[in-house]
Amino acid sequence: MNAPSQAVVELSRDRGAASRAQGPAYKTLMVHLEVGHANPALLRIAKDLADRCHTGVVGIAGCQPMQLLYGGEYLTGDMIQQDRDTITSELKNTETEFRNAFWNHHEKVDWRSCVTFQPLSDYIAREARGADLLITGVTKVAAFSETRHVNAGDLVMQAGRPVLVVPAAVKQLGLKHTIVAWKDTREARRAIADALPLLKASEHVTVVGLARAEALPHVLAHLEDVVGWLESHGVLAKPLTASCPGEDADRLYEILGDEGADLVVAGAYGHNRLREWALGGVTGDLLLCEDRCAFLSH
Repeated sequence: MNAPSQAVVELSRDRGAASRAQGPAYKTLMVHLEVGHANPALLRIAKDLADRCHTGVVGIAGCQPMQLLYGGEYLTGDMIQQDRDTITSELKNTETEFRNAFWNHHEKVDWRSCVTFQPLSDYIAREARGADLLITGVTKVAAFSETRHVNAGDLVMQAGRPVLVVPAAVKQLGLKHTIVAWKDTREARRAIADALPLLKASEHVTVVGLARAEALPHVLAHLEDVVGWLESHGVLAKPLTASCPGEDADRLYEILGDEGADLVVAGAYGHNRLREWALGGVTGDLLLCEDRCAFLSH
C-alpha cells in the first residue's frame, strides 16, 4: 500500500486542528415560556442565540390545573371547566407568541406543551432530553399563579442539561464580556464545558477565583490551568483572583459590575442544596439576578 503523500498528511492535520478549534456546538435549544404573561426578553435572546448558532428550537410550556380541593372546599364542575378553558387559551396564546418570534427562523422549529398535576420542572426536565441547552426566564412567584410557575432551582438540578437563565429586564445577550465563576468542583467543570459555544462567541472571557488572601496563589495556579484548557479549545481568557473574606455572592457581584459582564457561567449547587438554602449560596443569588444572564450547570 502506498504511503499517504505529504500534502494529504498536512491536510488531515489542518482539518483535525480546525475541528478541535471549532469544538462542540449547540444543535437544539429548548425555550421555556411561562404562560399567563408575555415573554419578550426571553424570546428575543433565544432568537438571537438560535440565529448565531444555527440551531433548531423547541418551545415548551406547562400548566397545572386547579386542585380539586381548593381553599378547603371542593371545586364545582363549572369552576373546573372554566379553569380548563383558561388553560387552553393561555397555552394557545403562549404558543402563538413563540411561533411569531421564530416565524422566519431557518432551522427546525417545534412546540410542545402539557397540563399536569406534577411539578412543572419535572415535565420540562424530562423533555430536555432532546436539547443541548435549556433557556428559561426569571419571574417572581408572587406575581403569577403557582400553577404556571416553574421553580428554576429545581429545573437546574433535574434537567441534566445546562440552563441559561434570562431576567425579564435584560434586552439582549451581548456576549461582550463573559465571567466564569470558578470553583474547583465537578459542577464548575461541567458548566465551563457546557458553555464552550458561548465562550467562543464572547469578545472577552475572564475566569474568576475567590478565596481568602492566603489561598490566592493556590487559586491562581488552578485558574491558569483552566485558562490553558480554554485556549486549547480556541477561547482566549484571562485569570482574575480576588480576596473574599465574606459572602462569595456579594464579592462576585462586585466583580461582575466592575468588569461589565453581561453573562456569568457557574456550576450550580456545589454544596448540598439544603445547606445552600440555609446558609446562602451563589446559585440562589444568580437565579434571582435581574441585570444579567446566568449560565448554570449541575
